[in-house]
Amino acid sequence: MKFLSALQVQAKNKGVSTGTKWIASKGASIESYSPVDGKLIGAVSSADRNSYEAVITKAQEAFVEWRTWPAPKRGEVVRQIGEELRINKQALGELVSYEMGKSLQEGLGEVQEMIDICDFAVGLSRQLHGLTMHSERPGHRMYEQYHPLGIVGIISAFNFPVAVWSWNTMLAWVCGDVCVWKPSEKTPLCAVACQNITAKVFKKNNVPEGVNNLVVGDRVVGEWMSNDTRIPLMSATGSTRMGKALAATVAERLGKSLLELGGNNAIIITPEADLDMALIGAAFGAVGTAGQRCTTTRRLIIHEKVYNKFKEKLVNAYKQLKIGNPLDQKNHVGPLIDTAAVDMYLRAIEKGKAEGCNFIVEGGVLKGKGYESGCYVKPCIAEAKNHYQIVQHETFAPILYIMKYKTIDEAIAMQNGVPQGLSSAIMTTNLREAERFLSAAGSDCGIANVNIGTSGAEIGGAFGGEKETGGGRESGSDAWKVYMRRQTNTINYTDKLPLAQGIKFDL
Repeated sequence: MKFLSALQVQAKNKGVSTGTKWIASKGASIESYSPVDGKLIGAVSSADRNSYEAVITKAQEAFVEWRTWPAPKRGEVVRQIGEELRINKQALGELVSYEMGKSLQEGLGEVQEMIDICDFAVGLSRQLHGLTMHSERPGHRMYEQYHPLGIVGIISAFNFPVAVWSWNTMLAWVCGDVCVWKPSEKTPLCAVACQNITAKVFKKNNVPEGVNNLVVGDRVVGEWMSNDTRIPLMSATGSTRMGKALAATVAERLGKSLLELGGNNAIIITPEADLDMALIGAAFGAVGTAGQRCTTTRRLIIHEKVYNKFKEKLVNAYKQLKIGNPLDQKNHVGPLIDTAAVDMYLRAIEKGKAEGCNFIVEGGVLKGKGYESGCYVKPCIAEAKNHYQIVQHETFAPILYIMKYKTIDEAIAMQNGVPQGLSSAIMTTNLREAERFLSAAGSDCGIANVNIGTSGAEIGGAFGGEKETGGGRESGSDAWKVYMRRQTNTINYTDKLPLAQGIKFDL
């Protein structure tokens, strides 16, 4: 496959890097099998304790120099990374699709997100501004400024094997931080590809070795990072269970954590919704990436007046879904990441049936030609109640629960009535309903949309959620501030030393 050689990801013993150099490691070999066809793509060496220590030491050394580079100069490096990503978009998009299993269009879209965040970070590199304040003391000036933190640890999940890393690194780099990345052990070759792409730019610009570090490994490597006092900020994407454990560990050493965890996202469909538009948003939100997005639509809350009509449209739409090789652009849905995810999907269906779910579109595992990996499943739809335990739980698979409501307040209460709080949406042409949904008494999620689905956020807005989603914010808006430390400065330009609050202290 051309994209494998183009990205130089087939060489063995890669897995630990300080930017342009690969470090030998005696860690276990991690093999990457494609969920598309079940074939072995390649293997990398995971970090051992010695190689991990070598990476952290090099990162510390690099930070001393990197933080002194003017932010616009750091932004210029990021700009060039964006250009390299444009050159490699097709190849990297194909690798994402093949190693992770999402459709080629989604793989290409993920690389486009990387390009977009590079563009955003370049502009940001000239806007890392603080504020000025008036002092209560004459002859004094007060202002605040932002400085880089140091090492930013990044733990990313398999479902977005490259984009989420870029959200963190591109902002952290222009802020003057250095990064240590532990990608998902399920998609290590995507990480190796990103390391190769950035290495070319870093070498050309004489970027200090240790600014961009890679440590492939399992949970143990993540625990090393979480416990490491040399890493002031840990950014982690994954399950709520993982996030709670990481947050407690990092908090115990008084570090900072940025968490992007589970989602249980709903779309409210009102009587005044454009049902054709709502259908597209609901269907893509539910089956895109085979239901393996944190922003996947997992619940549809439909007004009783349009419930039957919309249910019929939805069932007909599911009959038209094409499931198969994600590199074939005729297919809508690719495989789950591995057979463990398939088992989880099947258990969720059984639990749903035991609780009383009525499956109007049955699920199941696909077998036969083209499905040899055992990772292809049928997107399914179940009529359910919001309080069912299985509905309250996030299942990383294409299972959609639908339910009725009578009033907008009831619908919003149902939308909010789950432990997670990432993304939400309402489909309506009624301005009052839309504004009610967006008000302080409306959606309690970090993302609330009107007439678009729950999935497919743009990089310009801060991305993240509330409650068990973790409260983190990445990507756009002022999310850059989490990668920096705030400093308040007061300058006295007089020959006297008045104290604040009028305190007198004469000698």
